Amino acid sequence: MIMAKMTIAEAYKQAIRNEMLKDDTVFCIGEDEDIPGGMGGSFTVTKGLGEEFGANVAIEGEDGKLHLKGCDDVGYNRVFNTPISEIVTAGLCVGAAMHGMKPVADVHYGDFLFCMMDQLVNQAAKMCYMSNGQVHVPMVMRAPVGATSRGAQHAQSLESFFCHVPGLKVICPSTPYDAKGMMTEAIRDPDPVMVFEHKLLYSGKTMANAVGEVPEEDYTVPFGKAAIRREGKDLTIVANMLMWYRAMEAAEELEKEGISVEVIDPRSLVPFDYETILASICKTHKLMIVHEDHYTGGWGATLGSYVAENAIMDLDAPIVRLAALDTPIPFSPKLENYVVPSTAGILEAARKLAKM
Repeated sequence: MIMAKMTIAEAYKQAIRNEMLKDDTVFCIGEDEDIPGGMGGSFTVTKGLGEEFGANVAIEGEDGKLHLKGCDDVGYNRVFNTPISEIVTAGLCVGAAMHGMKPVADVHYGDFLFCMMDQLVNQAAKMCYMSNGQVHVPMVMRAPVGATSRGAQHAQSLESFFCHVPGLKVICPSTPYDAKGMMTEAIRDPDPVMVFEHKLLYSGKTMANAVGEVPEEDYTVPFGKAAIRREGKDLTIVANMLMWYRAMEAAEELEKEGISVEVIDPRSLVPFDYETILASICKTHKLMIVHEDHYTGGWGATLGSYVAENAIMDLDAPIVRLAALDTPIPFSPKLENYVVPSTAGILEAARKLAKM
């Protein structure tokens, strides 16, 4: 197996490009997607794909489905821009997917998903159910999330909103390996998939260890299977995206203090791998949940409820939840750092939990 060192942004791009080469129903859509020499969306994921795949032309194939074909010798024409109108992007994606195409959409900031809510929640998520399985919506919606000193309207972590919607799959890869494998799985999935991507993990500059070895070959990472990032015996920490990196930093420090921490990255929120968490709790008997989403109604609250209902007798201490405070994310870096869970905060809470 040939391995290559990649950032998460590069891993996403390779997955999308590979699927576009294999399947001419796959196309990319979003704001600033195909500007020559441009960034490739807000965070470089589609950089260069516009030059390679061009603008779009759709024709009906012999199977009765729409296919995007090239109009010249350059090849396929399947990367194009939209107006600054997220509702247009979502509506186009739903309609194209219902006709057998596979859109991969990029919303500049996850916060703008709220402009798409009717199409995502009332259309994409429900069509398969309402049609008794006759209509599928194989679309991927990519959404950058996380606090990065951009203020209250460009900093939210919105995963839990969409975990609440039956019919949507919700994933949040946090390593290059998972980014490529889960994006490939998402594009091939017959139903809509929400892909949440933390802005501080794209390039590996802010979080240096967010760069990793990725197979050049084709592979997928199945949804609904958590990753045990570090094994331990004294307490379990479940954390996603940027927070599991901080949990790993805390676990390394706690190891020096004689506290052995098991760190689990769920990476898929819908479907969710409860079995791996329950098995870990049976070993450690203590659970901490860390996420950047707000405390009230976050996915950690659902996990905590599930554990309380199914494994309460395995716990030797109350479940601890660390999350962003229930306030809009501040623009001030100092206030933002206060609101969002930090490595130091995880350390302090883990020490207290370990002593219980």
